[in-house]
Amino acid sequence: MSMASSSGNSSISTKSQSSGSEGDLQVVVDERKKKRKQSNRESARRSRMRKRKHLDELTKQVSQLAKGNGEILGTIDITTQHYLNVEAENSILRAQMEELSQRLQSLNDIVDGIINLTNATTAYERDCYLTSAQNITTKNNTLCLNQQAVFQW
Repeated sequence: MSMASSSGNSSISTKSQSSGSEGDLQVVVDERKKKRKQSNRESARRSRMRKRKHLDELTKQVSQLAKGNGEILGTIDITTQHYLNVEAENSILRAQMEELSQRLQSLNDIVDGIINLTNATTAYERDCYLTSAQNITTKNNTLCLNQQAVFQW
């Protein structure tokens, strides 16, 4: 019996050693799981913080770009208005230039006529010129010659 009891005791002690080892092993595994969970939680927290920080930076960048776009649009509006003003002024100046060119041409025609008239050799030639030059006008009727020129020879 002593053998049986000793072998019975040894199997009991092996079971208790085995349970003790498994228990210790389970404690170690549980402790590792706890550490891993804690580490994962910290990692997730850091990841959320990085994402939040990145989102804040992107939001700030969007705000700055929107402000820059607004300034650019304002500059474009001002430039467009200046362009339209200059274009309108150029149109007026072109019309004035055309009118002045026509006036100059009319005056040059009158001067040429006067020169031709003074160089004309007969009274008939002078009368023909005066008849054709009676109603020389510019585009806006600002220059009219409705009177006959009187010259003394």
